[in-house]
Amino acid sequence: MKFDIKNKRHLRWLVLAVLALGIGLVLTFRDSLDAAALTGFMDGMGALAPVVFVLVYILATVFFAPGSVLTLAGGALFGPVLGTVYNITGATLGAAVAFYVARYLASDWVEQKTGGRLRQLKDGVEQEGWRFVAFVRLVPLFPFNLLNYALGLTRIDFIAFLWATYVFMLPGAIAYTYLGYAGKEAIAGGEGLIQKGLLALALLALVAFIPRIVARLRQGPTVDVETLKAGHDAGEATVLDVRTAADFDGEQGHIEGALNLPLEELPSRLDDLGEDKAAPIYLVCRTDRRSAKAAAILARHGFTNAHVVKGGMTAWHEHGWTVAEAEPASEPKPKPA
Repeated sequence: MKFDIKNKRHLRWLVLAVLALGIGLVLTFRDSLDAAALTGFMDGMGALAPVVFVLVYILATVFFAPGSVLTLAGGALFGPVLGTVYNITGATLGAAVAFYVARYLASDWVEQKTGGRLRQLKDGVEQEGWRFVAFVRLVPLFPFNLLNYALGLTRIDFIAFLWATYVFMLPGAIAYTYLGYAGKEAIAGGEGLIQKGLLALALLALVAFIPRIVARLRQGPTVDVETLKAGHDAGEATVLDVRTAADFDGEQGHIEGALNLPLEELPSRLDDLGEDKAAPIYLVCRTDRRSAKAAAILARHGFTNAHVVKGGMTAWHEHGWTVAEAEPASEPKPKPA
């Protein structure tokens, strides 16, 4: 039979119907999905258990089942090493299927309909490519299952998506797999329970600390205030002051020509920075704490050349450089008699 546009449309509706049915079943029986039930089911699979487990993990990822349950079960069933291999393989293959489903079903439509802020966000994600995938795998800003579909709606290269998913999910997979293994050992009364428990806690603490490390790495290099002064005088960069409006026009004043986007408003006002996300930006606050948070926000939205100014306005004042001050409020005019 010839495959025409009409048949493709029918196939899309079929895929969408299967997806909706699968998600509906998962939501209906969600309370029955636990590690103990899955472990009992896999125990009867014998030599086929690894293959069946990976297939179940793929389906669970596609249909929005909780991955943590599967990861813990993988550790309990296969141990910390093989459990990690099967967990990361199932999760990556499931993510790949979801990615392709989204790309097949709706990527063309999304490409036509996106515009404005959404277009800028999409373009920023696509420009970062594997680096964005690596970041969101290490720092779980969005639910894993939903993110797989969302990335399929972009033009990120599939191979880059696949290997970045596999590699950068490994820290979390290792930690939670070992936690599942340690839990089974504790129930069974195995040897070295204290050591295994402490190792599991240490791995979880490491995974919890990774987002801070990654966010700091993504802030871009810091610059000193002398570099800021030189760039400002040459007009080579945007000076972005992320203090509140009151502080911007307050006692410390502000750098002449600086753009004031308070940290709290920054995510909703990224359009004010223009379309060139590779243009240099110097981030300024009273010292540099708010600037660091702003740099992380900009990095998540694809800005690749944002620099935190060490010391901020405090360092600027220490050098005795001039600042722009708020204009004094005009006296109210008397009301006519």
